[in-house]
Amino acid sequence: MRALLKRLAGRIAQGYRSMSIQLVLSLSFTAVALAGVVFLGAGLLLRFSDSTQALTQESTQRVLAQVNMNLDSHLRRMMRVSDTAYYRVIKKTDLTLWSMTAAMDLLYEENRDALVSIAVFNEGGGLEAAVPLSASKPSAIPNESPWFRLALEKMENLHFSTPHIQDLFDDPDNRFRWVVSLSRHVQLTRDGNTESGVLLVDMSFSGVAQVCRDVELPNGGYVYLTDRTGEIIYHPRQQLIYSGLLEENNLTAAGYSDGSHRERFQGQDREVTVKTVGYTGWKLVGVVPAGRLWGEGGSLPLFGISLLLFSAFLMAFLNFRVSAYISDPILRLDQAVKELEAGRDAVEFEEGGCYELRRLSRSIASMVSTMRHLMDDIIQQEAQKRRSELEVLQSQINPHFLYNTLDSVIWMTESGRYQESIQMVTSLARLFRIALSRGKRIIPLADELEHARHYLNIQQIRYKNKFESSVTAGPDTDGLYTLKLTIQPLLENAIYHGITGSEEDGLISVDARREGDDLIIDVSDNGVGMRPEVAATLLSEERPALRTTGSGIGVRNVHQRIRLTFGEPYGLTIFSEPDEGTTIRLRLPALDLEQAEQYQQEGAP
Repeated sequence: MRALLKRLAGRIAQGYRSMSIQLVLSLSFTAVALAGVVFLGAGLLLRFSDSTQALTQESTQRVLAQVNMNLDSHLRRMMRVSDTAYYRVIKKTDLTLWSMTAAMDLLYEENRDALVSIAVFNEGGGLEAAVPLSASKPSAIPNESPWFRLALEKMENLHFSTPHIQDLFDDPDNRFRWVVSLSRHVQLTRDGNTESGVLLVDMSFSGVAQVCRDVELPNGGYVYLTDRTGEIIYHPRQQLIYSGLLEENNLTAAGYSDGSHRERFQGQDREVTVKTVGYTGWKLVGVVPAGRLWGEGGSLPLFGISLLLFSAFLMAFLNFRVSAYISDPILRLDQAVKELEAGRDAVEFEEGGCYELRRLSRSIASMVSTMRHLMDDIIQQEAQKRRSELEVLQSQINPHFLYNTLDSVIWMTESGRYQESIQMVTSLARLFRIALSRGKRIIPLADELEHARHYLNIQQIRYKNKFESSVTAGPDTDGLYTLKLTIQPLLENAIYHGITGSEEDGLISVDARREGDDLIIDVSDNGVGMRPEVAATLLSEERPALRTTGSGIGVRNVHQRIRLTFGEPYGLTIFSEPDEGTTIRLRLPALDLEQAEQYQQEGAP
């Protein structure tokens, strides 16, 4: 996929480079205008969508509020029946002296359109009174029913059940009545003493269903009712759900808070609005499918596409005419510049178009000859500057090393250590012979390594063999050339900052090897080392130039010389750990004799 996109981007870039400015202006203007039209249309469409969604939510919430009000009124009526039966009948009746049946029958007659039965049971589940149905079924065990147990366990609450078939009493009409039971704890009076009991009011489920049945929501939406656990109390397609032919997201909806929620169920986006019914914990759930923004038959997108195509054609035509007027003078100026690039001396710059183009034509004509002279001067100045920087960096050899070495020779001669003084003078002579190198700055790698050996020999004699050293080169480095005086400053740094501060015997090694087209030289010591964060700043341009007590060229000086000579990829890398030692790695190009001569010529004064 990435390769395909890369090829596509390359083709687009190639096509752009081959386009004329007139075509670029035309396409740019058209693309900008079309983008504006598309963004404006998308904004209006989103605005329309948001407004439609807000209106749908508001309409659904109003409908649910009205349904909730009607359902709440129906439930309050049942609660009033329960309160009347308890406080005006049960509490005022001593079961030893009187019967509650007549009073309860009167209460039932007043509310028979919404009631199925009213019954009172004692704590053991025995029937004390019931209207209008009074014959218990042999299989009925009231005290094992959930509504009975809840009433005794939570005495202070009213308990509403989910819809179920009335199965306590024999119905003379042999009808199966769907009811919602309202149960509560009551205190029965018997022979002056009180005992616990349960009052059961069975409401006709048709009253609850009637409240929810005739509700209309936008886009074919519907309303259903669940209890606090998500079990369905009423659904317009309840029979299909019970038979397994239809599913509803009722368990998830039971966990929603009151308000509107967006959900995706069975591949369909839906707007779900939830309203909790007071006293019961039931939840009214309104479900509205996502609104259709495109209209019937896709007419809205077809109209939008047609309008977009017409606008694109009109804008492309107008933009082509305008861009031609703007670009023609630029194209003529471009043609004149091409002729100038081709080497023509007498090139006429036509002054046409807008004020800026006319002024640009005059400026180009007046600057052509000046630019040629300036370019020649800049090239010469840059070459001279580069040579000067290399000469300055390479000439920063402090004479202190020479003075200290000669003092050591004198001291050893006076002490009778003739052999060591002869060895030191011999190494010093060879050291400076290689350092001069007949004025060349690119020398054989073997000479640079020989220069490092002589320097280490001198320092070992001066420091009374405080350290050992080794200089090695891989067989694949034969015949390679390198920038001179790059290893000695690093050895000097290893001696003065690594070995002299260490209490143990030191070890300094120089290892040269070839890696592909690069020459790698590692200068390592087992001295005191430094923290990695300190080592990382030694080559920074913002850090002041390093000064050592030896020759004074320094690590950063070598790094700058390599960068100035060979470019950015090359230079030094420092690896160091406290008490572990330091390794400075030089990375240079692997130069053969022919390449070395080219660098010699480039750097020659």
